[in-house]
Amino acid sequence: MKILFYDAKKYDIESFRKEALKYPEISIEYLETDLNPTTATLAKGYDAVCGFVSSDLGTEVINVLADEGITLLLMRCAGFNNIDLKKAKERNITILRVPGYSPEAVAEFAMGLALAVNRHLHKSYIKVRENNFSLAGLTGVNFYNKTAGIIGTGKIGAAMCRICKGMGMKVIAYDKYPNKSLDFVEYKEFEQVLAESDLISLHCPLTEENYHMINSESINKMKDNVVLVNTSRGGLVNTQDLIQGIRAKKFFGVALDVYEEETNNVFENREDDILEHSVVARLLSFPNVLVTSHQGFLTEEALAAISGTTLQNAMDFVNGTIKEENVVSE
Repeated sequence: MKILFYDAKKYDIESFRKEALKYPEISIEYLETDLNPTTATLAKGYDAVCGFVSSDLGTEVINVLADEGITLLLMRCAGFNNIDLKKAKERNITILRVPGYSPEAVAEFAMGLALAVNRHLHKSYIKVRENNFSLAGLTGVNFYNKTAGIIGTGKIGAAMCRICKGMGMKVIAYDKYPNKSLDFVEYKEFEQVLAESDLISLHCPLTEENYHMINSESINKMKDNVVLVNTSRGGLVNTQDLIQGIRAKKFFGVALDVYEEETNNVFENREDDILEHSVVARLLSFPNVLVTSHQGFLTEEALAAISGTTLQNAMDFVNGTIKEENVVSE
C-alpha cells in the first residue's frame, strides 16, 4: 500500500518511520504541505492519504481525492469534525481514525496548563529571564480542596478526573453518558458544573450540538475567578465571548491548547500583520491567558500509539479486518 502523508512534521516522520519497519507492505511519502484542493491532486497514484484534524477535508478536497482514485483516508487523530462525511460516503472513501492514543498525555498537559496559568509560570519565567525576581503579580490559589469541573469524561476526561482527585480536589462532571468507572466523580447538569467549579476543563469532541458551548451565557453562569482550560477543540469556545469575559475579569486564568483559528495555522506560515490582528494575538494580550500550539498529544508514547494504530488501520483495510471503533461515519 502506498500512502501520501500530508502536513508531515519532523516528529511525525520519525515516529512513523520507526513504526513502519513493522509493516514492510506499506510505503509512505511525506509532504510538508497540508491538504487543500490544489495539493489533493498530488494523491494520484497512491492508495491512501494520511491527514490530521486541521487538514482541509471539505467537499472539494474529498471530490479531488476520489477523482484521483483514493479510497482510504487515514486520520492520525481522534477528531474528524473537519471532514465532509456525507461526501466521503457518497464517493466511497473509507475513513479510519485513532480513537485513543494516550489519554494521559493530554490530561497531564491539561493539568500542566491549569497549574501554569494559576501560578503565573508563563509570567514568572519571562520576568526571571529579564533578571526580575519580584513576586508582585504572581500570587496563585491552591487547587487542593477546590472543585474541578470536567466537561466530558471519555478516556481523556477520565484521566483528568483521576489527576484532579489525586491533587485533593472534589471532582464533578458533565457528560451525557457518565463513566461508570469513575465512582468518585459526582455527575451534575452542565449549568451546575459551571456554577460550582473553581477549575473547568473541556474534554469532549466537537459536534454541532456543543459548538460554542462556552459562550457569554455559559460564562455568566461560572464562578468568578474560575480557571478555564481547553485542550479539546477550539470550536467549543466562542472566542469573542471569551475575550469579553476576560475583559470583565470573570476568569482567574484561561489556558488554551486549541483555538478557533487553528485550521489557519496561526503559529505557522502566517504573515506578521495577519497574526497581529488574529484572535489568538488578542488573547495573548491578556496577562492571565496562556496559549500553546496544540501540543497536548505530543509525547513519545502518544506518537508511537498514533503511528502504530494508523498503520494497522491501513493493513486492516487491505485485509478486510477493519475495527469498527476506528471507523468514522455519519
